[in-house]
Amino acid sequence: METNQPLVLALDAMGGDKAPDSVIGGVKSALHKYPDVQFIVFGDEGKVMPYMEKYDVDPKRYRFVHTPDYVRSDEKPSAAVRSGRKSSLWLAIEAVKNGEAAAVVSAGNTGALMAFSKLILGTMPGIHRPAIVTVLPTRTGSCVMLDLGANAECDARNLVEFAVMGEVYCRAVLKRECPTVGLLNIGSEETKGRDEIREAAHILKNTPLGHEFKGFVESDDIAKGTVDVFVTDGFSGNIALKAIEGTVKLMLGLLKDAATSSIFSKLGFLFALPSLRKIKKSMDPRLYNGAMLIGLKGISIKSHGNTDAFGFLNAIGVAIDTARHDLVGSIAKQLPSVDLFDKENTK
Repeated sequence: METNQPLVLALDAMGGDKAPDSVIGGVKSALHKYPDVQFIVFGDEGKVMPYMEKYDVDPKRYRFVHTPDYVRSDEKPSAAVRSGRKSSLWLAIEAVKNGEAAAVVSAGNTGALMAFSKLILGTMPGIHRPAIVTVLPTRTGSCVMLDLGANAECDARNLVEFAVMGEVYCRAVLKRECPTVGLLNIGSEETKGRDEIREAAHILKNTPLGHEFKGFVESDDIAKGTVDVFVTDGFSGNIALKAIEGTVKLMLGLLKDAATSSIFSKLGFLFALPSLRKIKKSMDPRLYNGAMLIGLKGISIKSHGNTDAFGFLNAIGVAIDTARHDLVGSIAKQLPSVDLFDKENTK
């Protein structure tokens, strides 16, 4: 991508619990942080434009496309596909398909975003199911994890495809030369887990994928950063992610309660305040907001539905980094070089 050309992103202004306030607030911050980025904003003019005025968004940096239709957060993907083809989400994804935008960002309905993205953008050759991938903090720095909710059930082939895509994503985003990969399981022993997990492990062990497969890992390995890429089905991945988020909130709440429990605690808290602020900042889930729907022929980014403007800003940042690294092209080049499912490996 040429650096002298402005990067254009398509935004679903109606998606998310706090939309359009959180979306437009994120846009305002993004305009300052990324001076070479422009936006196409899709939504209901009567609901969105008041926030454009509230945040004094520069009209030269965005183009607004009016549509009164939007996908509700509780709407089933199948129903959204039938009735949502004029919605803000559908039109935003179409902008990527048509080459008007480099990526789409939405905090809306995850199922609808996945369904629309598959229909409009299509999946890469050799990929049967896209996955949701993101970066998470660990004791050793950070890691990549997928799938985080797109596919509740996966077979061995899906898991192996996730491993390949996650490895490419890790090399591009985290700059790891040879990322290590692990399959999330209920134990590290080879006999543990469902048949499809054990089959995926067998394929990964016997296929030259260009990364180091470490076998099975457990959920407590995520925080430890035991491997660079954690691979799992969307059901388990989403539960693990929500458990991590809940634990972070619990720990921050306990620290706050302990710091204000007595006059001596308050005094000690004042001395520890700089360190505690550093910890709180590093554990802020909004910093890691923005997950890529990996495996598509275009860039589609899912923001947490309950995020605020700061969180949406970081989702925009993920879209920008993904587009500038040309991750779609990198993954497309990597897949044909790996014969994942030859007869010998699938015996």
